[in-house]
Amino acid sequence: MPDATFPGHWSVDAEGSAPPFEQLRARVLEQVASGELPAGFRLPPVRSLAEQLGLATNTVARAYKELEADGIVETHGRNGTLVSAQGDAVHRAAQNAAAEYAAKTRSLGITSDEALAFAEAALR
Repeated sequence: MPDATFPGHWSVDAEGSAPPFEQLRARVLEQVASGELPAGFRLPPVRSLAEQLGLATNTVARAYKELEADGIVETHGRNGTLVSAQGDAVHRAAQNAAAEYAAKTRSLGITSDEALAFAEAALR
């Protein structure tokens, strides 16, 4: 599974009209919808992300809890908070298969570029 570093720059506008937890929740939703955060992506631990963004841990925890209530993420105890598969059953199955493929190729020591080339060849 991908590690807990978000693509792009993450920040929260303390002066913004939306509360910080809502800004964080909205950013995760954006990146899940765009595919930047794929199914199986491991979000940073609450404390780590709170420190990175200069927020209280309860603020990040609230955002994660709301995302979990909406089915966007799943909490797996010590295994962390992972992005859930989205869409209809077919798309969820494909996202889960892709996450399994990524984990398997990573465990074999295959680079992302090589794994993508293998997947593209298999889809042709």
